[in-house]
Amino acid sequence: MNADRLRPVVLTLAAGALAAVLTGCQQGGAAAGGAAPSAPAASTAAPGPAGSGGGGTPTAAPTDAPTAAPTVAPVAKKPAAPKTSKPAPAPKPKTTAPAPACVDSTPGPDDVDPDEFALYRIEELDGSTGKVNLVVQHGAWGCGPADSDGGPFVVTGEESRWALDQAAYVTATNPIVAGTENQRIGVQELIDWVNAHPDSGLVFRYETGGDGAIHRLEEVFTP
Repeated sequence: MNADRLRPVVLTLAAGALAAVLTGCQQGGAAAGGAAPSAPAASTAAPGPAGSGGGGTPTAAPTDAPTAAPTVAPVAKKPAAPKTSKPAPAPKPKTTAPAPACVDSTPGPDDVDPDEFALYRIEELDGSTGKVNLVVQHGAWGCGPADSDGGPFVVTGEESRWALDQAAYVTATNPIVAGTENQRIGVQELIDWVNAHPDSGLVFRYETGGDGAIHRLEEVFTP
């Protein structure tokens, strides 16, 4: 009797419990299935190239392009001032007064012609010097008779020695060569003639070079 009375109560409690279980499952499923989808995490990768559907390999953010160091324009060099050639210095005038046309007595120092001398001998030097010594005596032209071609060359003072360059320009006339016109001869030819005719006293006009030696020697023709 008591058991029959208790059965409906037990069934009612079991049905309620089952309903509660079913209701909880439905709510749990709705909660699980009906929850709002969470926003997708923002991708840190850069989007793929256009037209690739967004699925391209992410590329790194571009870096700043390296800037080239500014070039410095070369400093233009100041052109050097053009060198101006200095004119050759004017030859210094000779301080010696010109020799007179002729002398009628022994010439004095002021009468001596500085560009002419009488040649007497030649002294050969060591070949390495490239020179020989002329033994000479200075003087002046004497006055001859009016109907003559001129007077003799009158020497004065002591003999002196002048170096003659062996490559000098030398000319000679009679009696060294035939004829009255000056002809070019070699220094050795002059040496040979003077050695064969010592103390002849032939008159020569001369010019010296920068080394002080005679570089030009021309015989003066005398009848």
